[in-house]
Order: sequence, then C-alpha cells, then structure tokens
Amino acid sequence: MNVLGQQLVNGLFIGGVYALFAVGYTLVFGVLDILNLAHAAVFTLGGLMALWLVQNAGLTIWTAFPLAVLFAGLLGLVLDQVAFKPLRRRPDTYFSGLISSIAMAIIFESLAMGVFGAHNSRFPAGTVPVVIWRLGGITITLLQVEILAAVVLMMVALTQLLKRARVGKAIRAVAENQHAARLLGINVDGIIAFTFFLSSALGGAAGILFGLYFDALSPDMGRPIELKGLAVIVLGGMGSVPGAILGGLAFGLSEVLTVAISGTSNLRDAVAFTLLFGIMLVRPSGLLGRGRLREA
Repeated sequence: MNVLGQQLVNGLFIGGVYALFAVGYTLVFGVLDILNLAHAAVFTLGGLMALWLVQNAGLTIWTAFPLAVLFAGLLGLVLDQVAFKPLRRRPDTYFSGLISSIAMAIIFESLAMGVFGAHNSRFPAGTVPVVIWRLGGITITLLQVEILAAVVLMMVALTQLLKRARVGKAIRAVAENQHAARLLGINVDGIIAFTFFLSSALGGAAGILFGLYFDALSPDMGRPIELKGLAVIVLGGMGSVPGAILGGLAFGLSEVLTVAISGTSNLRDAVAFTLLFGIMLVRPSGLLGRGRLREA
C-alpha cells in the first residue's frame, strides 16, 4: 500500500511537469491550429541554460530559473519570426510550418550539442537543499514540493492571464478568428509572437524542472517527452489549456501506477499509450476538447 501511495505522489509531480510542457504545446495550437515540433528543443535549451547559469555564472537556481525561462521565451520569438511568420500567407501554411518547426528543432538540438556537449550533465550538489519528509511510509522531498508549487503558480498565472488580462482576451480572440480580430484593431502578429514567447517560456520552465527532478540533462532529453507532450494534448483535448493540465496529470499517474502494479518500468509507456488509445475511442475530441477537432 505504501508503494502505491508513493507512486501516486511521484505521479503527481512528474504529471505536473508533463502538464506544464503540454500547455506550451497547446497554446500555439490553439492560436495557429498548428503543432510546433520545435517545442521539445526549447524545453531542452531551457534546462541546459539554467544548468549553465548555475555552473558557470555562479547563480543560484532561484536566479537562474527566471533568466533561463526568459531565454526560452526569446527562443520562441526567434522561432516565430524564422519558422512560422514567413510561411503564414502560404496556402499550405499548416504543413509547411510543421516541416519548418522540425527543421528548427534539429538546428536547436545541434546548437545544444555543440555548446553544451553530447553528454549527460547534472546540477551541482546543493543546487536545491536536500530535505526529506516521511508521512505514513510515503517519502516527499523539498524538491518535489517546490516543483509542484512552481507548476501550480505558473498554471494559475496563465489561467488568470488568459481570462482577465487584456492580452489574454486578445489571444482568445485571435484563436477564435484572426480576420475578425484584425477588424477589432488587434495586432494579430504581435499577439502570435507573444503566444510563442509564452509557450516557449513554459516549455523552458518544464525543461528546468524536469532536469532538477531527474538530476540529468542532455541535448536530446526533449525527444522522449515530445511524444508524451503530444499524447497529453490529444488526451486533454487539442487547444484546451485545462485539458492539457488534466491530461498531463493523468499521463503521469498512469505511468507510475503501471510501475507500482507491474513491478517493472518496461511496460510504463505501453500501458500509458494503450490507455490513451482507449480513451480516444470513447472520446475522440479528448477529455475536455471540443466536439470537432481542428486539423494541424
């Protein structure tokens, strides 16, 4: 029973990271109806930049975290200007943008390999104080609590921005109808650029938290989570931010419960994606998706 409880706690924390990563995915899809497949590379660069700031610049993780998140957001602006904006008026903009994002992902990953090296890296010892609590046979660390707190804080801030802030309302208007948004005087290109910034900042934050949680960073660490991020937004409902949050938590919990029940991690991904397939048969639009999916 303690093993099951421990895995549920672990699933909550890793599911929060998945959700944070997937929200970045779904923000761009919700506005442009296109998948940004360079998102995983930004996730990687965000984590590696935080590591570099801690190791080489001598910053604490509390200072390095916002700077690395800002760096990831700026990468999003570059991504929009280089990979998406020049293709926006093409008749095949969705397909060409998809291919362009794959090209940028390869470029970003190559840059990461050239700058940071093709090896696994770790945050220096003591980056986060090691504090452990044991409650009823369940172990919880300070790092886990901090990760969950960071995820919750960013999710709440994003939700409030989209619901209440003027720029958030503009994002929703552009996502609904770009032509109508222009007629209302909204700077559509500016809103799209800001969405890329926000999306990539969240992806970079997820990369930092992922690196801290598993204590391992590498130039290709975004590859496994890219597929999981896609699965999460499909599970939650394409274009739905609450769906991405729910889907991330569900996906993380399914992984750790598989380990707890089977006693091995070999079946973890197989079971998670089988459950995804089963849910999609019942609800093709996802848990919180619209009745009709928009095509990327």
